[in-house]
Parts: sequence; structure tokens; C-alpha cells
Amino acid sequence: MFDTKPYEDRFNAAVAHFEDELKKVRTGRAHPGMLDSVHVEAYGQRMPLNQVANVTAPEPQLLTVTPFDPSNIQAIAAGIRQDQALGLNPSDDGRVIRVPIPPLTEERRKLLVKQTSEKVEEARIALRNVRQDALKEAKRKKELKEVSEDDMKDIEKSIDASVASSNAKLDAAFKEKEKDILTL
Repeated sequence: MFDTKPYEDRFNAAVAHFEDELKKVRTGRAHPGMLDSVHVEAYGQRMPLNQVANVTAPEPQLLTVTPFDPSNIQAIAAGIRQDQALGLNPSDDGRVIRVPIPPLTEERRKLLVKQTSEKVEEARIALRNVRQDALKEAKRKKELKEVSEDDMKDIEKSIDASVASSNAKLDAAFKEKEKDILTL
């Protein structure tokens, strides 16, 4: 018999990857995950920001970064400034770095929705590729007489149902993020 479980796991992985990508898209509010892409030069090597500092969002338009070692404060501020995709300008008082989050313009919001819809399409392509792999493997087993014609139809239905379910999850996540982005 043909096992669809590994392919369902790959469908779920594609959806999970898409949801992780959505977390990186900026909305009008500050959240600590916004700085996940920042790397800092500390202790002689590049390290993710979350390994050298604590990031919090005390207000909707402000992030605070508290370094574990105050001697890294300049490197952390520089690392945040260097990440051009964020476009943020941090300031520090010697102990804490404050990162004000500027409000998004209407034009920028529409651009973010467009970028997010491109991520949806990338996720759909990943789902289609997994579906193709599954059907190719099922067809190979059918040719080797390991799977009957009726089983082949059931396998196709099962895989298509998994794809539809995954697409529904993508749509729901996208709609939620789009609403988040466009809300002032």
C-alpha cells in the first residue's frame, strides 16, 4: 500500500514555513519577532540578536532591546541599523536600546500586502511540487503492480484533499495577515 503520511508532513512543513515567513512581515504594531533577522557582531563572531539581548514590545510603536552584556550595546544598535529591510533607527541610553516603529503609510501597506501575496504563491508552488512528487511515486508503484488502479484513485483523492486543506490554511493565514497590515 502507498503511504501518504510523509507527503502530508511535507504539506504541513510548507504551511509552517509560510506562517514563519508571515511573522517577518511588518504590520503597524511592534512585536519582538520583527528583529529576528538581525545579526550582531559580538564576542568576535556574528550572532542572532536574541542570543545577545532581550527584545520586548512595551508599547505598540516601540521595541526595547536590553543587552545581556552592556559592552555590546553599540554593536547591537549598529546591527539593527544595518538591516535595511527593517528601516529602523535605534537610540540607546547606555543600558537599553529603544527602537521606535514608524507608522506605515498607505502605499507601504499595499506594498506589504503585495509582498505577502507573493509569499502565498511561493507556498502554493511548494505544495504543488510535493503533490507532484507524491503522484509520481504512486504512479511508479502502480507500474510495479504494488498499487491497484482503485488504490491509485484513492491515493489521488487523499493527496488532493491534503492539498486543498493546506491551501485553505494558507488562505486563512494570508487573510489574517492582510487584515493586520491594512488595519490602522
